[in-house]
Amino acid sequence: MKQLKIYTDGACSGNPGRGGWGAVLIYGKHQEEISGYDPSTTNNRMEMLAAIKALERLKEPCKVDLYSDSSYMVNAFNQNWIANWQKNGWRTASKKPVLNQDLWERLLALTSTHKVAFHKVKGHSTDELNNRCDYLATTAIKTQG
Repeated sequence: MKQLKIYTDGACSGNPGRGGWGAVLIYGKHQEEISGYDPSTTNNRMEMLAAIKALERLKEPCKVDLYSDSSYMVNAFNQNWIANWQKNGWRTASKKPVLNQDLWERLLALTSTHKVAFHKVKGHSTDELNNRCDYLATTAIKTQG
């Protein structure tokens, strides 16, 4: 099974507002950058979409270390929020509908294909690749918005 690293980030100009996402995929010495834009979205959706779009680029099942500054996304997997949401019929502990269920379901499908370990990084800090993803996401907003 191929092993790679993926760094992701999402951004929003207004929340909700115009959004962008960026990702850097690293396999051995190869590195690929991808990004995209949504005219009306939220920051959390862009964070999740960055991971989805990066994982969708993979042509075969892979072992992935995914790095994100999104506590929302990383904690949902690492603290088993998703399992609890599913068990509760996509309801939170306070019985409210889970936001972004459509994207969570896409991420779940991708994490059943790939072995993904989610890692939290500090945003807007010294992590060069997280900063690069932020640049890709904000540039998508500026150039496509």
